[in-house]
Amino acid sequence: MSLSAVLLAAGSSPSPSPSPSGTTVPAVPTLQDAQESATNAASWVEENWSTWLAIGLRVLLILVIAVILRVAVRRAITKLIDRMSRTGQAVDGTALGGLLVNAERRRQRSQAIGSVLRSVASFLIMGTAALMVLATFQINLAPLLASAGVAGVAIGFGARNLVTDFLSGVFMILEDQYGVGDTIDAGVAAGEVIEVGLRVTKLRGDNGEIWYVRNGEVKRIGNLSQGWATAGVDVTVKASEDLDRVKATLDEVAEKMSKEEPWNELLWGPIEVLGLDSVLLDSMVVHLSAKTMPGKSLTVARELRWRVKRAFDAADIRIVGGATALPEEEAVLDPTAAVAAPSVYANTESPQSAVASPIAQPRPAAK
Repeated sequence: MSLSAVLLAAGSSPSPSPSPSGTTVPAVPTLQDAQESATNAASWVEENWSTWLAIGLRVLLILVIAVILRVAVRRAITKLIDRMSRTGQAVDGTALGGLLVNAERRRQRSQAIGSVLRSVASFLIMGTAALMVLATFQINLAPLLASAGVAGVAIGFGARNLVTDFLSGVFMILEDQYGVGDTIDAGVAAGEVIEVGLRVTKLRGDNGEIWYVRNGEVKRIGNLSQGWATAGVDVTVKASEDLDRVKATLDEVAEKMSKEEPWNELLWGPIEVLGLDSVLLDSMVVHLSAKTMPGKSLTVARELRWRVKRAFDAADIRIVGGATALPEEEAVLDPTAAVAAPSVYANTESPQSAVASPIAQPRPAAK
């Protein structure tokens, strides 16, 4: 090899100069290396940009459709609930409106139903959209779904009482079993409903106490405020009374009470004398019944008893209860008449006492 060739080779690839410390300095990338790297990156982007664009457009389309569908479903649910409320308001003031629930109860029931339906719709729509987005990025959803299923089962077993209370509350509201202002008997507690929740129902008892009843614990419900109530009154009179006179007096009391205020509004039907419930040796029971406004049966029954007692006193018809009391003319006036005469046997010197006394045995003579 000639000297010129060696010098040319040395000039084309210069060796790194030794540093003062004796270490080798790394080679600085040249312009050709940077150009080559940029070319490789541009070619990789050029090869994959269509895939990225397709994925991005797919994700954007899924999100847009999910948002639009969620807004449309929530708006439809809101309109449906509003229509239900307007339908209930249209019958107010009519005969049918008296059998329906009040405005506050309809409003609360509509809000509860609308809230539950909107929450369920949002969860289903957005949850499905999230799974579709993950599937777009080619993420295997099988382990995720399996883990979610196991976690759901574990949470369901751990919080089964909470789930039971929630589902029971949803069905109670949907079926309109009771509402605010109703008087109910829930078995575990009874009173007036002051708040209806998806998990707990609040009742105010007769003494003012507040009961918190879990919806899952309620096995049966007696609603005393829906439809109408019945006021029943039993009147016990002597067996010797004239039945026609008793019935005429009761009919007069019923007719007069049905025409007076406010009882004519509380009574939703005529007061009926149904006849004899029982006939005993010294008494008989006459039964009266009336259809009343819900929750007013006790008030009507008390007023009816009051009026019957006053009418019977005016008509000289005796009301009895339990053991029949002695008439006034048969009452014992002399307090000593019931005291028995002293016995002759109380006097030890009387002939009767001497005859009844035991015979004394003779004593043996002393030797």
